[in-house]
Amino acid sequence: MRFLLPLFLISFFTVAQTNQYHISFENAVHHEAQINITFPQLKAKTVRVRMPRTSPGRYAIHEFAKNVYDVQATNGAGEPLDISRPDPYSWEIIDHDGTVNLSYTLFANRADGTYSQVDESHAHLNMPATFMFMEGMEHRPITITFEPRKDLNWKIATQLEQIDAVTYAAPHLQYFMDSPTELSDYQQRNFKVDDQNIRFVLHSPDNAVDFDTYWEDVKAIVLQQRAVYGELPHFDYNEYTFLACYAPHVAGDGMEHRNSTILTDRESLANGGLKGNIGTVSHEFFHAWNVERIRPADLEPFDFTAANMSGSLWFAEGFTSYYTNLILARAGIITTQDYVNSLNGTFNYVWNSPARAYFNPIEMSYQAPFVDAATSVDPVNRNNTFISYYSYGSMLGLALDLSLREQGLNLDDYFKAVWNRLGKKEVAYNIDDLQEILADYAGDAFAKAYFNNYIYNSNMPDYESLFASVGLAIDQDGKSATGLSLTSEDNKVIVSRPTIKGTSGYEAGINEGDHIVSINGKKITSIKDYDKIISKAQIGDQLELEVQRFGKIGKTILTVGADPRYTIRIDKDASNTAVKARERWLAAQ
Repeated sequence: MRFLLPLFLISFFTVAQTNQYHISFENAVHHEAQINITFPQLKAKTVRVRMPRTSPGRYAIHEFAKNVYDVQATNGAGEPLDISRPDPYSWEIIDHDGTVNLSYTLFANRADGTYSQVDESHAHLNMPATFMFMEGMEHRPITITFEPRKDLNWKIATQLEQIDAVTYAAPHLQYFMDSPTELSDYQQRNFKVDDQNIRFVLHSPDNAVDFDTYWEDVKAIVLQQRAVYGELPHFDYNEYTFLACYAPHVAGDGMEHRNSTILTDRESLANGGLKGNIGTVSHEFFHAWNVERIRPADLEPFDFTAANMSGSLWFAEGFTSYYTNLILARAGIITTQDYVNSLNGTFNYVWNSPARAYFNPIEMSYQAPFVDAATSVDPVNRNNTFISYYSYGSMLGLALDLSLREQGLNLDDYFKAVWNRLGKKEVAYNIDDLQEILADYAGDAFAKAYFNNYIYNSNMPDYESLFASVGLAIDQDGKSATGLSLTSEDNKVIVSRPTIKGTSGYEAGINEGDHIVSINGKKITSIKDYDKIISKAQIGDQLELEVQRFGKIGKTILTVGADPRYTIRIDKDASNTAVKARERWLAAQ
């Protein structure tokens, strides 16, 4: 199940058993927040508090403790308590009197789906990046009191249960940490669907007219996604909240939560965001079903102290990515031509990658702790060994949908079946459950073939046939290519990215950072010089390259290859049957 305690049980706990949080922002100009926490009725004489290292929806380690300082603790009488540091993430407190009052300062200056930002425009709070918790007390209910800056006209927006004007509650730590909060002078829009309130909180410099335009698209997305599943989830407190910050000083991101989502981007609505930001809205709201309630078992319960690994992200994130633009097309936000064009980049990224030789979609999902906003300083070989589970799953979702449609079925109804059997009841799933439900819906042979070929192995579906069934065509133009990405610096042409296995450049032994000095004796001083020669070369031609590496010039033979990229397009000669199938696929539901 998604949560350890039903929400209504919070009313049965006494205030004395509740961990009480308080946060204020007197020094917001310097990105600081002041946090105070009271942990009452403690029995153990030695207790440990810690900062989380991970955040819901993110799978990599994030060392939030690095932004915490001036940590102090007192007992119930206000007397100082000794604090020690057993590890970089924890503080140990001894000899209290049953109550520990903890205080600390947080530095916060990154607004996205993982971190927090405090300044005079807003307090953008992701709870794991902001708040400590006490080990062994994760089951306790929590109250939190915010002190919004009245001089800045801040208001509070969160999925937490409201107790009074500034106090909110969570039934336990899992819910609390999953409840991002925005304090700012925001605008808000609301509409009711199935007696539940859908609200959009917008912190941006945009005017009401642009917000209204954007809001119409948001509403269309909500209704089209509801049509996929047949109903909205039951949101706690009958409300779902979009928390959007569109401003130059935030980082672009989106992050799903149980009854809310964070949306951040540098573009305001008036500065490109009306079109540029709407895809994130579509993606994150789909997660209200797929991820938040249709929940991988290997993410339950979420561990705030270690990396979280799941083999189901090709479905949880990837199939959600498939629906992202499909919903925009069904909602009339993008055209059919726009949708078809959007398939090309993802399709070529996935199916031209050599990484399928190393990992199947499940194993690609296992890489999330290393790639999902993870940080490292050493170079990696991921362009040859990794395909994003977002993209990989998106293409597999496309293939499954079109395959089902050839049988008079569709992916929407499969999702309804998954929802009704698992998500609606909040029963976490394993991959075997997904195959079993597909077998019940489309037949055992179909399900076995799909999972054995494309999930447990890395085979490529027959897209030519699948696209033809909906009046699309796919082909390659047969142009020559070397696979090299280049940049020009000081009259030098430099290989700008690691070369990809199987390309001409890779087979010729060319690496990132190499300086292309000459081709067939002709000096290369610009990308224009390079393109002029390559454009005239035929597939199979052998070119002699002089390459400078580590200060030395060597020679290599590059055999020109074929451009592997595919083009997906609307087939003007498609049959009426295929055209009608495409219209049913992309039409509003």
